[in-house]
Amino acid sequence: MMGAKRTASLVFWAALLGGCGGDYADIDAYMAEVRARPVGAIEPIPAFKPYQSFTYSAQSLRAPFDVPLSAREAATLQTGKVVKPDLLRAREFLERFNIEGLAMVGTLEQKGTLWVLIQDEEAGVHRVRTGNYLGRNHGRIVAVAETEVSVVEIVPNGVGGWIERPRTIKLTEQ
Repeated sequence: MMGAKRTASLVFWAALLGGCGGDYADIDAYMAEVRARPVGAIEPIPAFKPYQSFTYSAQSLRAPFDVPLSAREAATLQTGKVVKPDLLRAREFLERFNIEGLAMVGTLEQKGTLWVLIQDEEAGVHRVRTGNYLGRNHGRIVAVAETEVSVVEIVPNGVGGWIERPRTIKLTEQ
């Protein structure tokens, strides 16, 4: 039994090695053809421009995240009235929206009081009047008219204080 396995193994290896021998005329002809081809010219190395260093010339200007000088001056000039929002006041419904997302859509008069109809970003319509608050920046309605609402927002001035910023919401035609 062992002899049969050994004989089969020898026959296998002899057949395998027998396949390696033979005629290489086609490979020799191809190699001769490749060697006979003209040798190509190598392209020269491209000329690179020398490195031009960049000189940062804006270091003498104000940094983009620093408070502008005009805001500092405005804060020092505001010595009269101290402005700050009432953070303990109960917030009204329209204070959850940006003032840019609110639109005046009409007015309504009841018992001598002029109410303004304000539409929020979610298409809800709300009644407000002078003294109500709206917008995320502590905006208080200071005047109402048939065609517009005047609001004063209290916003940070950039140097640790607060300033008042007037805004107007005009009646929109739909």
